[in-house]
Amino acid sequence: MSALSLAPRALYEEVAELLRQRIFARELEPGSWIDELRIAEALGISRTPLREALKVLAAEGLVTMKVRRGAYVTEVSDKDLRDVYHLLALMESDAARVVAQTASPEQIAQIKALHQDLEKATHDRDRFFEINEAFHMLLLELANNRWRDQMVADLRKVMKLNRHSSLFKEGRIEQSLAEHQAIVEALIARQPELAAERMSAHFSNGLEAAS
Repeated sequence: MSALSLAPRALYEEVAELLRQRIFARELEPGSWIDELRIAEALGISRTPLREALKVLAAEGLVTMKVRRGAYVTEVSDKDLRDVYHLLALMESDAARVVAQTASPEQIAQIKALHQDLEKATHDRDRFFEINEAFHMLLLELANNRWRDQMVADLRKVMKLNRHSSLFKEGRIEQSLAEHQAIVEALIARQPELAAERMSAHFSNGLEAAS
């Protein structure tokens, strides 16, 4: 396979990532129509790689393709949000259970250090959100199940369509921090079921704040 035959694939992946970040940043609002011609002209590309990129985003749930109407940024319904949080709670609770059983002392120290970073970010919502996600990704990495990681990554992309909304609620950042502290304590104590229970409660409270 020649290098030239790989170039279009690399291009549409780059375009997909660019659009993905615009969606997460709310530059492309949920429910808004994606003007393919304008975007292609702005990026200096043909519509072919753009359409391939939109197919990628549609597969991730970030874009909805409507017959004869084009592509739209996906709007997350209340049911969508409940379904996503339900599945994330199941998978990430299990990951916390695994980490409580298998993490090395060095890995536990890594978790504690990340939680300390979270404690320092309570007055910076964007930074808090970033570290919060890194904390969850670290637990998934330590639980070491690539199939779960793949599913969680897709679900979290959809969850980001509702990005930050749960953190806007009065006191939610402080509540979320306390929930993380409780999870970390269960992990340090090597209590798998407690860690799973507290992770599940964390998602339940997050859903309530996001709804």
